[in-house]
Amino acid sequence: MSLKKKMFQSSPWTIPLLYALIAVAAGLSFPRIEARMWPGLAAGVSIPTATAVYSAIASGMIALTGIVFSLTFVMVQFSATAYSPRLVFWIARDPVMSHALGIFTATFLYAIAALAGLDRSGSGRAPFISAWVVVAMLFASVAMFISLIQRIGVLQINRMLIFTGDQGREVIRTMYRSTDSTGTGGSREYRQLSPVQTLVHHGRPRAIQAVDVATLVKLAKASGGVIDLSVAVGDTAGELQPLLRVFGARQAIDERELRRGIDVGEERTFEQDPKYAIRLLVDIAIRALSPAVNDPTTAVQALDQIGDLLLWLGLSRLDIGEYHDGDGKLRLVVPSPGWEDFLRLGFDEIRFYGATSVQVTRRMTALLADLISALPDGRRAALRYWQQRLQDTITRSFVDAEEKTEASVEDRQGLGIPRRHSEGL
Repeated sequence: MSLKKKMFQSSPWTIPLLYALIAVAAGLSFPRIEARMWPGLAAGVSIPTATAVYSAIASGMIALTGIVFSLTFVMVQFSATAYSPRLVFWIARDPVMSHALGIFTATFLYAIAALAGLDRSGSGRAPFISAWVVVAMLFASVAMFISLIQRIGVLQINRMLIFTGDQGREVIRTMYRSTDSTGTGGSREYRQLSPVQTLVHHGRPRAIQAVDVATLVKLAKASGGVIDLSVAVGDTAGELQPLLRVFGARQAIDERELRRGIDVGEERTFEQDPKYAIRLLVDIAIRALSPAVNDPTTAVQALDQIGDLLLWLGLSRLDIGEYHDGDGKLRLVVPSPGWEDFLRLGFDEIRFYGATSVQVTRRMTALLADLISALPDGRRAALRYWQQRLQDTITRSFVDAEEKTEASVEDRQGLGIPRRHSEGL
């Protein structure tokens, strides 16, 4: 697991705690260091004035911290009603949130700690370096406050959809950019053998977040066998659930090394899971289509992002589940979703919950037509299947013949410019 990922998945309070500890240490040590090494160096500010400034900064920062973060988390919880609550996890653990809380807390604590060393040299003047550090931290807090306000703007539904789509596009670029890395395909005859070793999960249910392909291929090659994962990225492993099996190995592989090849955690991540971005977009769409919300326009905007992700996937080689060593021998098999799996995830629930929404059915009709025209022949059969399923849904959901016709029109905006009109211009 990368250092960046470990930091992101660590407790959101780790970063503010580090800021606080460093601020207290600096506030207690800087005045003493100045008094000992540069006793004549002082700012042009009297002790009473510096005391008032330090006290004002400290009291103001603690009040600002409470107000800003109360409003922030209220907005996060309120916005959770507009999209999947699973996205709140990503917003709440955004590094900007942690660093902002850290800067605000550090400014407050440093100002308090530095008060004790204002006149250690007996000059009657505030220490030069300590005073300017307080000012610098105050400006840093203002800059972080502005950054935090901009980050909160991401909670707007359209920006959240774009953010989720961007995460999906990034993982598709990463996972499917090199089709040669998966080799030329391998024989599955090894499955006729009895597994030499089975690795099972112990503990509470955990999400499979990523697979370290290089590590597992190396272990399989060293043992002369094939590692076959029983879980896919995005699955949740429960107690005693098999994680992987080793076939054809000369000896058992160290379980600790095998476990290092599978990252597990509390939540699914985008890292190696292109399904997760589509899952979240679908969650946003079907929540918008619920009777309590009744916002089909948001569902249409989600379909815009889903359609783009499906286009990227349709133009990619998806059979990436087999990995080979340098000699071309099959060493690792990882379950990976196919084209039909992505289509079912992207269309099925929205088709069901949006069956009576003319706006949604028209957008889905246009989306399927666009994908059929843009993707190669090998992808079109599955798309035509979903095209027929959508038409069957429209037929069941609308009684009036004219409504059926209107609901079947291709319209990229849902209720905008029908394809039949735009093509005639």
